[in-house]
This record gives sequence, C-alpha cells and structure tokens, in this order.
Amino acid sequence: MNISLYNTLTKKVELFTPVQPGHAKVYSCGPTVYNHAHIGNMRAFLFADLLQRVLRVVGQYNVHWVMNITDIDDKTIRDSKVGSDKWLAEMGEQSGNPNADLSTFTKYYESKFVEDITKLGIEATHFISMPRATEFIPAMQELIRNIVRNGFGYVAEGSVYFNLNAWRDADSYGKLFQVDFGNFREGVRIDADEYERESVSDFVLWKATKDGEPYWDFEFDGEHLPGRPGWHIECSAMGKELLGLPFDIHTGGVDLRFPHHEDEIAQSKAGYGVEPASFWCHNEFLEVEGKKMSKSLGNFFTLHDLLEKGIDALDIRFAMMSAHYQSVFNFTFDGITAAHKARTRVQDFIYDVWSANGTEHIDVQSVRTSVFGELANDVHTPKALAQLFGFINKTNPTTLNEQSKQELLAFFTELNNVFNVWQISSRPEVIIEIPEDVIALAQQRWQAKKDKNFALSDSLRQQITERGYVVKDTKEGFEVVKE
Repeated sequence: MNISLYNTLTKKVELFTPVQPGHAKVYSCGPTVYNHAHIGNMRAFLFADLLQRVLRVVGQYNVHWVMNITDIDDKTIRDSKVGSDKWLAEMGEQSGNPNADLSTFTKYYESKFVEDITKLGIEATHFISMPRATEFIPAMQELIRNIVRNGFGYVAEGSVYFNLNAWRDADSYGKLFQVDFGNFREGVRIDADEYERESVSDFVLWKATKDGEPYWDFEFDGEHLPGRPGWHIECSAMGKELLGLPFDIHTGGVDLRFPHHEDEIAQSKAGYGVEPASFWCHNEFLEVEGKKMSKSLGNFFTLHDLLEKGIDALDIRFAMMSAHYQSVFNFTFDGITAAHKARTRVQDFIYDVWSANGTEHIDVQSVRTSVFGELANDVHTPKALAQLFGFINKTNPTTLNEQSKQELLAFFTELNNVFNVWQISSRPEVIIEIPEDVIALAQQRWQAKKDKNFALSDSLRQQITERGYVVKDTKEGFEVVKE
C-alpha cells in the first residue's frame, strides 16, 4: 500500500515517496544516556518503532533504521564527573580520567535503555545501527570545518559557533517551528546544548574544553581547539555517515523541532549543501493523569517504576500505540487497564481462530484492506483498531473453515508484525502450581483411605475443598486440581 505521512516540514499530509525506490531510510533521535529513560521518552521511541514497522509491513519497504545514542552532552558530562551521585548510587569507583569515566557512565545507561526498549517490544535487529555520538567525532569535525569555510561559522574563545545571521541571509531558518526573531540579537552566543525557545542566537558547534571535562583534539586552520561537539551537530554528522543525504524520514518528539531539529537542517545544508531529510515526523507529548509529568508532582515514571507496580510492558506498548501519534497521550492507570482488556480481547480471538474447525467462509481480504488502509493513512492506529474490533465483534472464529482460518492467521501475523503485542498460536495450557500444604493434605487423605479411616479421609478432603482444590482418585493414586 502507498503510505501517507504528516510532514512537519510542509505542514501537511503527503504521499511518502522515498529517495531510493523500495527503500525507506529512517533516522530517529535516540536517548541521552545519563539516566533511566522515562515514559515520555519511551513514547517517542515507540512511535519511531511503529512507523518503521508500518513502512515494513504495510508499505513493504526495505527499512534502514538508525537511532543514535547521545553519549556526549552537558548532562552526560555533568553526571559522569568524579563524585556524581549517579556514580555513587549505581556504579561505584571512578578512574578519574574524564573520557574513560564518561564512556563507562554512558555505556551503563545505554545498556539499561536497551533492556527497557526490548521489554517494550522494540527489536534490536530492526536497527541497522545504534551509533554512539563519540564514535563519530571526526565526521562532526569535518562538518564543522565545512560550515566555517562556507561562511556560516566562526571561532571565538576556543569554541566554534554557527553564524545564524549569515545563514538567514542565505536561506531560511524556522522551517519546522515558527521562530520569534523579535528576540534575535546578532552576535549573542549560546554555549548550552539545550535552551529555551526564546533563545534565538548563534549556537555552539564545538565547545572549548573545561577543566575536568572530557575532550577531543581538533585542529582547524592551524588552530588547536581541544573540546567536544555541541549536541546539535551530532545528528547531522551521524545521519549523513550512516544513511546518506537526504534520507527519507527523521523522527522525534515535538519538543525537538526547535532548536535541535531546526539546527540540524541549517547545519546540514550549510556544511553538506543539502537538507538532511525529506519528511520530518514528530510525536506529541505524554501527560500523566492529565498533567505534565514532573518529579515535583509525583507523577514521574520510568519503565522500571511501572513494571514494579505489576504492569505488563506490552500493555504500555499497546496503550501508547493505540493513540494517534499526533495527539497528546494521557497516561492513566485506568487507561493501561483498558489497554490490557483490549489486547486480551484480540489475543483470545486469535486463540479461537487457531482452534477453528468449522465450515464458514469469510472475506479476510476486506478486513485486511480496511485495517491496513488506516495504518497507511498517517499511521492512524485508533481508526485501524476500530476497524479491527468491529470485525472481531461480528465474527465467530470457531466456525471458520480451514481456508478462512489460515488467511486470518496470516493477517494477524502481519498485524502483529506492526503492533508486536500478541502471540499467534494456540491457547497455551495453563499450568497451576498446587500449594505444598494442599499436597500434604492430599497425601494424608490418601494414607487415611488406605488405612480405611474414612472419617479422617473425608475430613481431609473437605479441608482441601475449602482451599479451592479438588482431590481425585486415579488408578495410580490421586491427583489434585484447581476447583
């Protein structure tokens, strides 16, 4: 099927036409690995996973998916320093070498991130790469050289900055997000990796080294500029190196439109002569119980927090995927319960289809076309699931003939390759563990019966029944089952 997507760059839904026919190249802004990712972060990663799965399954594209790991920025440097509480709490002793400690620190949180997304059903095999920013320092330095030599950057006090005023004379700035240039002041420079939307200024490409911070050597036109890359330059270089320019789709949360993604566009075109992506797809924010998630409100959750509450990670996945990515997702515990019930409803239907042994024929292609058609239309999961449940509610799966059964199982296999929350199999046998005290009572009863102490035998049987179990005599002895 043809895929249509809302393109933040053009502010409209457009037919997805890849640069290379049959291939979809997708770059997703990944985590900054300085802490455990929270569920707001996870929504962005789950949307990227959903999108690339729709491209694979519904669009039949060969997907090349990259998600970067930000392992060098203000926050990773801050929390990897000697004496950081993060170290004391989770990792132990430090080497005192800033570069080595940064690597140890970020690789620890990277491993935790991979564990989390795996639990959420994101498959590592779908990535062609999960590159660490620190692995692409030379590519970033070369891009910075190009930007300066093309007249859009300058060196000041050992750092390199993007000259926004020069860029505005040559091209536009504010393609993804309407920037208020009323606050723009020529010559004002920003060193921080993240800053407010009102801060429209020259931004840092390369930050001069500070005492006790990790750094890399950088030789530029005879100057020695030890330091480290700014956050925005990282994705520009990695996207080009791993996917080529332009690639097809860049994903991320709406909060990244400005300044991060806007700066990516400017840097890439200023240094490489081409914008990075044809489509920019942004997911909306996540709220918790109708409020912005924050630690001060006590509604800040990591995946680990939710799993400790007994919530199934796949229910979280299904709940987030059930909402359209362009709508604010309101995370509630009632919503997770509803998602569990809905997911179970589909799972039970699949189990019943698997065991079907009837004569009825149904038009499976019709439901497939309607469900996949909604997914093809800007990944509209709410409408796709409405079509699916409409079909389920009017279909008796146990009456299907063999042909319809196999066609329907094939459809659910495809659909699960998108949602990845169900098992395409027969209903599993439920194995109930009998408590040891109940087994002991059953053994006592069996001995009492052999001793012809029927009063004691009946009394023990009654005790077993009161605990919710039934003891049955067999040729070999007895068995205990759940009542």
